[in-house]
Amino acid sequence: MTSNTEYFARYEAIAAISARMLSAARRALWTDLMPLQDEYRHMVDALKDAETGVKLDEVERARKYDLIRQILADDAAIRDLANPRMATLSALFAGRPARVLKELYGAR
Repeated sequence: MTSNTEYFARYEAIAAISARMLSAARRALWTDLMPLQDEYRHMVDALKDAETGVKLDEVERARKYDLIRQILADDAAIRDLANPRMATLSALFAGRPARVLKELYGAR
C-alpha cells in the first residue's frame, strides 16, 4: 500500500518529466526526448502498481485530476510538435517499402 504522499510524489514526478519532455520537443531536441520517454513509461508503470489501496478525498481527487490534466496537456503539445516531424519522415519513406518488396520478390 502506498501512502497518499508517496502517491502524489509519483504523479508530480510524472508531471515534471512530462514538462521536461515538452521542453525538449519545443527545442527540437528529439534525441533528448527518447530517454525521457523511457523514464516516463517506467514511472507510469510504477504508478499503476501504486494505485491499489489509495483512498482519496475530494480535495486529493481534484489535485490528482489537475496533475493529469497538466500531463495530458503536455502530451498533446508534444504530439503537435512531433507531428510535422513525423510527416516529414513519412514523406521520406513514402513508396519505398512497396518498391523494395517489388525488387525483392518481383512483380508477382
